[in-house]
Amino acid sequence: MKILQELERYRQQELALHWEGTFADYLRIVKANPRVAQSAHARVYNMIVSHGVEEVNGVKRYRFFERELFGLDRALQRLVEEYFHAAARRLDVRKRILLLMGPVSGGKSTIVTMLKRGLEAYTRTDEGALYGIKGCPMHEEPLHLIPAPLRPEAERELGVRIEGTLCPQCQLMVQEEYGGRVEEVPVERVVFSEERRIGIGTFTPSDPKSQDISELTGSIDFSTIAQYGSESDPRAYRFDGELNIANRGLMEFQEMLKVDQKFLWHLLSLSQEGNFKAGRFALISADEVIVAHTNEEEYRAFIANKRNEALHSRIIVMPIPYNLRVSDEVRIYEKLIRQSDVIRDVHVAPHALRVASMFSVLSRLKESKKQGMDLVKKMKLYDGEEVEEFKPKDVEELRAEHSNEGMSGVDPRYVINRISSALVTKGTRCIGPLDVLRALKEGLDSHPSITDEVKERLLSFIAIARREYDETAKKEVQKAFVYSYEEAARTLFDNYLDNVEAYCHWQKLKDPVTGEEVEPDERLMRSIEEQIGVSENAKKAFREEILIRISTYARRGKTFDYRSHERLREAIEKKLFADMKDVVRITTSTKTPDPDQIKKLNEVVRRLVDEHGYCEVCANELVRYAGSLLNR
Repeated sequence: MKILQELERYRQQELALHWEGTFADYLRIVKANPRVAQSAHARVYNMIVSHGVEEVNGVKRYRFFERELFGLDRALQRLVEEYFHAAARRLDVRKRILLLMGPVSGGKSTIVTMLKRGLEAYTRTDEGALYGIKGCPMHEEPLHLIPAPLRPEAERELGVRIEGTLCPQCQLMVQEEYGGRVEEVPVERVVFSEERRIGIGTFTPSDPKSQDISELTGSIDFSTIAQYGSESDPRAYRFDGELNIANRGLMEFQEMLKVDQKFLWHLLSLSQEGNFKAGRFALISADEVIVAHTNEEEYRAFIANKRNEALHSRIIVMPIPYNLRVSDEVRIYEKLIRQSDVIRDVHVAPHALRVASMFSVLSRLKESKKQGMDLVKKMKLYDGEEVEEFKPKDVEELRAEHSNEGMSGVDPRYVINRISSALVTKGTRCIGPLDVLRALKEGLDSHPSITDEVKERLLSFIAIARREYDETAKKEVQKAFVYSYEEAARTLFDNYLDNVEAYCHWQKLKDPVTGEEVEPDERLMRSIEEQIGVSENAKKAFREEILIRISTYARRGKTFDYRSHERLREAIEKKLFADMKDVVRITTSTKTPDPDQIKKLNEVVRRLVDEHGYCEVCANELVRYAGSLLNR
């Protein structure tokens, strides 16, 4: 069995990760590769960058996040550049707690989980290898063994920075077991694991009356006090708090602003000075990234409380808004549905998730003051679509209008819950866009936090998504009806361009049949231009603009086709659809179609199934629905 081979290979990999030596051996490793002694913040940053970085439309995209998070490129760029990169370079932000703030189900927990899993994997690689003092409960940086007076020379020789002091247990061990001969102290390779509580910690608030500070800082082992005689003996203390075990790595502070005040005070010196107080010991050094998350309402209440002022300046707040791109919202729902078993039994029709995504995104957008801009146009611009009268630069202006856009609206959890409800309905073989919109609408009645005013607004977004889908449904069927649609579109496009060129250059065309010179076909050109509302007075300017665009593409070595100009593409498609509309309407609406009409319907269904991702059920439903739309 292959699994047995994989198990053996895994065991060999685990054995290969094991390394033990003395501190003297470790110094040679550091000399050869100073990166093994990097700070926790640098480790996180280098882990993220190791997966690759690309720049798209001026925004850096970190591939580390791309499998789980969609539509958050700008927020993630800010998170990595302004916090992790700056902290990795030892700027003062490394002395701050990172607080991810955003609406529910916006991706905050996912970001932290990815960072934790990423660190676990990174420390298993040669690039991310790190080492700790063997037996230390805080898997401490071995360079802490170097006495303070010798550190400046050691830093120059090794090319590293040494910060922090030995934990109480290691101090005792060095003196009692090795008589101060630090070069003999054993060192081992450390591999992070949240499960084994090494380098990854998680603190979750609970009942303030029962939760003890020892969960953060460790506790006294009362069973050993009689043996060691004092609570201040390190051997009588369990260094197993979340701050202890997260040393060298990352600690997640869940719902940080909900915890009792006494827990937050321990973060003050840790964030600013890199140490914390535990038991009856001197301050204990810790090098770790503390990541917390909360929602906006709790953060505002936290800021308003004057008792929290000491922590305000020690927190870096990173807004994590909802995604505002429809195409990325579709990817979110696709990911969540793929994780289920039901997808093997129920087909999700094309555009079903898209209509849900349009509903979600519309609810998160803010109205723009820009003239001629509505939410639908804004939604399309954000998604990279071309919109008449607006250009890509307008997108940046739109984003600048509302700094908090995306911090409210419908959360993905509600939408996926409603989609799930539709998926598991008894007897369902396929769910389509109308099924999804119906499920979203029905869910509004049972949602506890939706007021009548909000409900009315959300219903209007469902209606908008329905109208957008209606246009898509008609186009899908009309495309399927047009034999060799792409070829027909190109032919019409080429014919139009030939006539436009002749018109603008005051030339004549040669008739392909008779060979005679004829005037440009004004009737053809106007039949296309009228599809998008180009008036008689504006036709000359429109045609000249087309020629200018062709010239621009030619200079850049790019090919100009009917998709290269959004309005021309729309005009070509509408012209083709207009020519086929009667055929489609009659064929789909006839109750007793003749054999020829049945043949056409079957051909349309086959093409939808073979080329457009439909199944037999949703393809037939689409044809019937489009027919009803065309008959209105």
